[in-house]
Amino acid sequence: MSEPAMVVRHLLVRGRVQGVGYRAWAEAEARRRGLDGWVRNRIGGAVEIVAAGPEALVEDFVTACRRGPWQARVDDIAIEAASSRLLEQRRPGEAFSVLGTA
Repeated sequence: MSEPAMVVRHLLVRGRVQGVGYRAWAEAEARRRGLDGWVRNRIGGAVEIVAAGPEALVEDFVTACRRGPWQARVDDIAIEAASSRLLEQRRPGEAFSVLGTA
């Protein structure tokens, strides 16, 4: 059996996604799926996420991000294929990091 295809996705989530626990929720959802990456708030109110792992698990994560935690209201998600170089922004030793606002 071959290894599943690994993908990296860059998401920009817009709506009521700051101040509602979206970053902590995204971190928990990514860790539950064993994904690598990071999440951070963006100046202007969006949440930015990089998620990397087997394609099926990343796509499942993206689907969950469209809903978010119960307090959130997701209006739009911009999704792009990304380079694994974005993973370099994680904190050392962490598979998935919550980063400061950018």
